[in-house]
Amino acid sequence: MAEHKNIFPIVKMSEVFDVSRSGYYSWMNREPSDRSKENRRLLKRIKQVWLKSGKTYGSPRIHQQLLRQGEQLSRQRVARLMRKEGIQSQIRPK
Repeated sequence: MAEHKNIFPIVKMSEVFDVSRSGYYSWMNREPSDRSKENRRLLKRIKQVWLKSGKTYGSPRIHQQLLRQGEQLSRQRVARLMRKEGIQSQIRPK
């Protein structure tokens, strides 16, 4: 809705999406959740490890590195954050 608010009125979009206007504005002004803040912090750490590896580490190696640094997270969470950000390991030619 936020992307299209310049094209369509919020009132009409709220009717189409079956949400209340007050709920939409409440959602817009809400602070990010603790989980999303933690994901942003972890994503910075993931990018640091990935760049330090020369962009060659994938989620298993990055996960191991973060565990060694004292982080508590699963490999699946690392993989999901990497996928969402478009971070992939780059295989070097032999």
